[in-house]
Amino acid sequence: MSPSQSLLSLILSLSSILAASDDYTNLVFKGCADQNFQDFNGVYKQSLKNLLNTLTTQSSAAKFNNNTAGDGASTINGLFQCRGDLSNDDCDACVKRASSMTRKLCGEAVAVRVQLNGCYLRYEVSSFVQVNGTELLYKVCGSNWANGPGFGERLDTALGEIVKGVGNGFYAGGYESVYVLGQCEGDIGGGDCVNCVKNAIDRAKSECGSSISAQIYLQHCYISYTYYPNGVPKNQQSFSSSGRGRNAQKTVAIVLGGIVGVALVMACLLFTKSAFKKKTHTYKYGG
Repeated sequence: MSPSQSLLSLILSLSSILAASDDYTNLVFKGCADQNFQDFNGVYKQSLKNLLNTLTTQSSAAKFNNNTAGDGASTINGLFQCRGDLSNDDCDACVKRASSMTRKLCGEAVAVRVQLNGCYLRYEVSSFVQVNGTELLYKVCGSNWANGPGFGERLDTALGEIVKGVGNGFYAGGYESVYVLGQCEGDIGGGDCVNCVKNAIDRAKSECGSSISAQIYLQHCYISYTYYPNGVPKNQQSFSSSGRGRNAQKTVAIVLGGIVGVALVMACLLFTKSAFKKKTHTYKYGG
């Protein structure tokens, strides 16, 4: 196979994996502060309504937007971010669904994050304390382990491609059957993005070892990888313009305690049907 043919095969395989990833409107996890608004039915309720309306209005035209609503102590900050490969229509649908879930999942909490497979939306009262941008928030390690030679070298090379390509905020690619994705929060600079991704890669290696798949969520960035030792499964080689293909998942996840902030990106799940089973997880803000 010529180099050009190999590159085309890689692009088609990556596209089919992205298309076969789980429904982008499915809940991955949620974050709810322990503290509630003291007078939610007063100024906070209207401020939050205005903020969510503004964010969902912007989601049809942009993949990232941050905004504020209210004045003084009643100010609420919020943002959304969609996965870099979603269409504008899918981004819009994803953000609207996340917005509709906030009160159902977290009630009147002063800080909320709803993370779906294709996007996330979060908000917090202006006085809410956030953590360092490279803080580990959440991880998912695949239950299957690589047991053949050469996996470590392939993985290192593939993850290195994220570092090279994520400077503009989003990267998806692969190397020798290891498919990777990385994304940073939309308002951080290229240097900070690269630094965050490097930290995420280190955490993936230390937390997930030789697992053939992993997702690592830090405060300001996200990475995932999946290794297909026997090639991309046939049932994942169908194309979908909306990325709504389904596959079962089995997750091995942790939720971190302590003060967990709320600014991090979402990206797609790149995990094989045999490696995962669907679960939903929660972490709490403010310990």
